[in-house]
Amino acid sequence: MSAVKKNILSGEAWVYGDNVDTDVIIPARYLSTSDPAELHPHCMEDIDASFAGSVRPCDVIVAGNNFGCGSSREHAPIAIKASGISCVIAGSFARIFFRNAINIGLPILECPEAAVPGAVSKGDRIEVDLSTGRIVDRTNGRHFAANPIPEFLERLFAAGGLVTYVRERLESAS
Repeated sequence: MSAVKKNILSGEAWVYGDNVDTDVIIPARYLSTSDPAELHPHCMEDIDASFAGSVRPCDVIVAGNNFGCGSSREHAPIAIKASGISCVIAGSFARIFFRNAINIGLPILECPEAAVPGAVSKGDRIEVDLSTGRIVDRTNGRHFAANPIPEFLERLFAAGGLVTYVRERLESAS
């Protein structure tokens, strides 16, 4: 069973390698919409046909280096978030994907140690503490350390993304 507690995420791992580009995260043939409900069924289909039908809320993607490379489409993190993924952990992210993920409220952590092939296996139970950057593979007992998410980003993620976060801040200031 997957769970979300304050700043602690827990779910099964979906593991991918290096250079997962936005074209395999959400193929260009589906870019006529940015509706998350329409993007979700096609998320990862060109790299993992089983993903959209099997992913569960709170699951975690663990990938190698340069995750989200390719075009700068916002559709890629939207599709991942819509699929129920609670966090993406990778050795590194393409800079535009990194920014887009934050903007839409998808937590991402850079952790080269967790991204090493074999460090985490598909289906492993992963627990992520966003506040401390602590990542635990409950299946194999390995522990990894990423940089913690700054408090303001925790609030942004809790709000659901940048637009909602800014709207809430503006409303509370008036």
